[in-house]
This record gives sequence, structure tokens and C-alpha cells, in this order.
Amino acid sequence: MQQNYDVVILGGGLAGLTLSLQLKNAKPDISILVLERRESEAATAAHKVGESTVELGTHYLREVLDLKGYLETHELPKHGLRFFFPSKTKEDITSRVELGPRFRLPVPSHQVDRGTLENHLLKLSREKGNEILLGSKVSNVEILPESLHEISFIKDGEEQKVNCKWIADASGRASILKRKLQFQKPMEHHSNAVWWRLKGVIDVDTWTDKKDWQSFLEPGLRYLSTVHFMDTGYWLWVIPLGSKNTSIGIVADPAVHPFETFNTYDKAVEWMKVNEPLPYKMLEPLGQGDGLMDFKILKHYAHHSNKLYSKDRWGVTGESGAFLDPLYSPGTDFIAMNNSWLSDLILRDLGSEDIEIRASVFEQSHLALVDSWIPVYQNKYLLMGNTQIMVIKIFWDWATYWAVPAHLFANKAFVNLRILKDLFAKEDFLGRKFGRLNNIMQDLFLEWLPFEKETFSNRYIDPFDLAFLRKFQEEIEVQRAPAELIEQIAINMNMLEQIAVAIFRKVSTQVNGTAVDIKVNPYTINLGKKENVVVLDTESEAAISPGDMITKDVDVMWFYPEKEMETA
Repeated sequence: MQQNYDVVILGGGLAGLTLSLQLKNAKPDISILVLERRESEAATAAHKVGESTVELGTHYLREVLDLKGYLETHELPKHGLRFFFPSKTKEDITSRVELGPRFRLPVPSHQVDRGTLENHLLKLSREKGNEILLGSKVSNVEILPESLHEISFIKDGEEQKVNCKWIADASGRASILKRKLQFQKPMEHHSNAVWWRLKGVIDVDTWTDKKDWQSFLEPGLRYLSTVHFMDTGYWLWVIPLGSKNTSIGIVADPAVHPFETFNTYDKAVEWMKVNEPLPYKMLEPLGQGDGLMDFKILKHYAHHSNKLYSKDRWGVTGESGAFLDPLYSPGTDFIAMNNSWLSDLILRDLGSEDIEIRASVFEQSHLALVDSWIPVYQNKYLLMGNTQIMVIKIFWDWATYWAVPAHLFANKAFVNLRILKDLFAKEDFLGRKFGRLNNIMQDLFLEWLPFEKETFSNRYIDPFDLAFLRKFQEEIEVQRAPAELIEQIAINMNMLEQIAVAIFRKVSTQVNGTAVDIKVNPYTINLGKKENVVVLDTESEAAISPGDMITKDVDVMWFYPEKEMETA
């Protein structure tokens, strides 16, 4: 081990190891030391939560880190996110409204066994020349902007010290730099999670003997999905792993499901018996004997940050910075964006470029992105027992994700200052409008809840039945020049505005009896049920009508018969 390094990465989990590879791939002569507290390689199938990847994070792993071959050989392909909503007979999976793709998706994603993946990344990082010290507990960090930083750590019972130009904190919830420099920031989202692994393959297709239901999808596609069972205040996941084992998890709002009701394995089993009787029936026998591989808990998992990157040559990545929620599997997405911003700063600084402006812009962009994502989750567990609202919300959330951040990331836009300026420099620019529009729609879903009580059954809805969702997903990885990319984001934003108005028309007709064809300014959308709300604008030039394609797509999402809606 040498004394001085270009970069010392605190933590050798997914965030730290992927950062080490991204830096090494870009600059082969860079010197990197990774300090990981874990004493040995990760257990194959009993390690960490976060086994499901979606499009943005998958693009990072496959295309940026060149892990396509590994993922296709050693990890499972994923057949999208799949949701089962509550019915009056939860014991029958076929009675529940099912949301998910029927056919294989054009943009790939994966179910990853975190232990297997992290062991591969560790091996690959070492092969590329990075030093990785397992069993190393960081004991002190001295940030010295005018010279080399100093890192102290305990290894084999002895304290050692190294110096470096850059510190990258990937220590997860230990959050070494956040605690030292006191840039914690509260996040008002307080859900809790537990998860465990069971030995063996669990395929929800076998949870019924109804052949018509089983054959509606190609064999194996339900098995390859990230499966969610939802009801008010919670969701339960079932995720297959490449090791032929299965990950199970419960995530719940403590206002509805107190943590102490499921924070041990025995309690979690009893909780399933009450809330999800079919998963209880199918999973409880598999957890007996040595079938239960582990059980882990995470209380109040969401956390924020006031700082992320510094011109003084340090930054945080992964859960050392901010973490929102596991719903929609965004963890790898945020690592991908986080590492891309941080590696860009490190590489430019090592190339003697002034990074002060970039560090500020990247930090503002990252924090703004987190802030715009918070409303996707905050108070939304209260909606999970309502099928109509959740179907529309999930499709809205996917549309916004595929249309803007996923497409921008695949085009390397987040590290392009010109593009960031064109998107976010002023209040009326596209990036700012994107955040406002999403917040407005998330508020609409909550405002709608007291008026939407119907329980639906025996339905299947496919995101690719909607032309706009199909278009957004298919175009995620289409490469565009910067000017063309901005034009495409403008086109996508126009579509999102039309989608918002088309959704609002349905909801407002149901709740307020308004005309089904009113024009609406999407940035004034609300049902008028709260104090001090913006006046709904139906008269100005900003009031729009959605096109026929958008209107038809929203009709697909609407479960009520048209004549019933018109007289509601």
C-alpha cells in the first residue's frame, strides 16, 4: 500500500465500487484506494436490499461501466415492475387488478443479487489496478483544502494513515463526511422497511391453478418481474435472484402500520397473515428450518443532505448523501447520477481544471432533483389501497421518469453545463417547469383521495397499452445532439402537460362535475378543495386541450364506464 492517492473512497459497496470503476475506465493511471469495513466478500444471497434496477441505473451499469456481458450472464433479466392492487378476495391473486407489461420491454433492466454483483465489482476493480482493503474501519478524516487530505483507519487492530487529493464518501448510512461536517438535512418521509431472503425459486404464476390467468403472459415473465402487492399504507415485494433464491420485503407507513408490528421475522409473518393472506400461505412454509437466509430492518430510511460536492476536493455518493424510497427501485439510478457528477469533478480537477462553478451547479442540480422526487413518495403510501388513483399515479410517475431524467442521463446531459443552464437557469425553463408540474400532479392525487373509494377486481392493465408510455420508454437511449435533446425535452414536456390536463379532466368531472372537454392551464391544476390554492385557469392562452392520442391513452387508465363518469 502506498502513502498518497489521487482518490480514497470510503466504502466498498455498490456506490463506492462503481465509482472506482467509472474513474479507472476514464483515467487508467488514476490511483484509487477503497476502504471497506466488511471483513470478507459479500454473502452470495444474503447481503443488501436493492436487487431491482430500472432503466436509468441499468443504462449506467451496462453502457457506462460496460457490465452488459456480466449482467446478461450472471444476473436475471427483469420484466418490469408489476403491481397487484387490493381486491375483496386477496386470497385469490387472479381477482386482483394487475398492472405490468405483457411483452418484453425494449429497454433492458435486471434483477441483481447484490452479493454476487458487489463481489464481481470488487474483483473487477482490483483487476483494473485499484487497491481495495477489506476489514478497514475509517477512524478519522482530516480535510485539508490547501494540501492532501488525511484518512485514518483501523486495519487488523492497528491504525494506519494515507493521504489523498480527493475523498469520496460512499460509506452508506455511516455517512462519515455528513456527520463530521454536519450537513444532515431532515426529510419528512418516515416509512420503514424489513426484508429477508428465502431459499429457492418463488414464482407467483404458481399461486393459482387458473390456466387462463397463467397463460396470459409468456411463461416466466411474471416470475422475472419485481412484484408488488399493495394496500393502504404498504407494499410487499417479491424479487427473484440469480442465485435461485428470492427476496421478500415489507415497506410501510408507520401512521398506518406501526413498525413494531412487523420488525422481526415472526412479526412479519403474522403481519402477512393479516394483510396479505396469500403471500403468507405461500411464503410462510418456505421460511421454516434453514429456508430463511437472513432478516434485516431499516427504520425511517429516508434522509436528505445539505451538501454533496465541494471545490475543496470531496464529495458524497450513494446513501451517504440522500435516499428517498425503494418504490420504483431508484437506488441505482441515484448512484448513477451521483457518481457521474462526482467523477466528472474529480477527473476535471485532476486535469488542473477549475471546478468551483461545476461543483456548485452539480450540487444544485442534484439537490433539486431529489427535492422534485420527494413528492412522488411523501404521504403517498396513503394512496396504495386505491386502485384507480394508483394506476394513474404509477403511469404518471413512469411517464415523467422516462420522458425527462432517464433520457437526459442516457445522453450525458447531467454533466453538460450548457444543457443544465438551458434547462434550469430560469424559473420558466423546462427543468424547473418539470419539477413544478410533477408537484402539482402529486398534490392532485392526494386531493382526489377522499372522493375515490371504489374497489376494482379482475382487470389487467399494461403500460404499453398507452402510446405515450411506449414512446417515452422506447426513446430513452436514443442519442441526440445537445440542441436536439433540448428540443426533444420540450416535446416531451408538452406531452406531459397534455397528459396532466387529460387526467385532471377525468378527476374533476368525477369530483366537481366539470365538463369533460374543458381547457386547463396545467400549472394551475387543483380540485379547489384546499385553502389558498391557485385559481384554476381555464380561460388564458396557457389553457390547453390534450390531443386525441393522449385523451385515448388516459381513457385506458380510467376504470369507470364513460356514462357512469359523466353522471358522477
